[in-house]
Amino acid sequence: MQAIIDSHAHLDFPEFDLDRDSLYAKMHSLGICQVVIPGVSADKWQNQIAIAKRYGSYFSLGVHPWYCENASAKDMTDLKSLLEAHKGDASLVAVGECGLDKLHKSNFTTQMKLFKAQICLAKEFDLPLIMHCVKAHEETLNLLKSEAPRRKGVIHGFYGGPQLAMGYVKLGYKLGIGGLLLNDNAPKLQQTVAELPLESFIVETDSPAMAPKNSRNNRNSPLILPEILKKMANLQKKSPVLISEQMFSNVTQLFDL
Repeated sequence: MQAIIDSHAHLDFPEFDLDRDSLYAKMHSLGICQVVIPGVSADKWQNQIAIAKRYGSYFSLGVHPWYCENASAKDMTDLKSLLEAHKGDASLVAVGECGLDKLHKSNFTTQMKLFKAQICLAKEFDLPLIMHCVKAHEETLNLLKSEAPRRKGVIHGFYGGPQLAMGYVKLGYKLGIGGLLLNDNAPKLQQTVAELPLESFIVETDSPAMAPKNSRNNRNSPLILPEILKKMANLQKKSPVLISEQMFSNVTQLFDL
């Protein structure tokens, strides 16, 4: 069985408090050997790290754009201190989840400021970025070009077309492909996965969010990863084994696992 890594799942969230042990057991039975648990806000970092440590998972630390309206300058100082404290800890693999979201109510100027600050921290600690981007790709691409971090990262939950995708890939970034790929009304994303080189992608779920429309559960989980890999194989007209191997290689290379 080819090992699978979920590159983005919020398994620290309370939605998993009742059955986290059994979920990890089911994941392992499907060959899902690892998960990256991204950070979203300062008040959640300590619990997130504790859960990542308890289950031997990887984690990243950052402030998600949805949480920017309540973030303070102290949060950035605390983030830097926490990154410093975990320097050399193999479990810490990235800065994020950070980024921009024009559909959310938080002040976009504040989002830009905090995103830029986190890009600077990624550069300082030589870590890749896990990025959230909704309706703000032009600003994101411009920032990544101007700041030019050495370690690149991933645009998580990507759902755009091939032209936008290539804008990131040419800069050295990966695209996080999740459950949206399984929706019938995702032709642009399916075209992207069909046309771009396999080296461009990593797989993720964004659990507990972004469950596919045909899912029996409102709560998403890493257990849908085999379906995502199968869909990628169909679109690429390649074997699921080859897709799985390449996705494993891509994510281990990106996060230096």
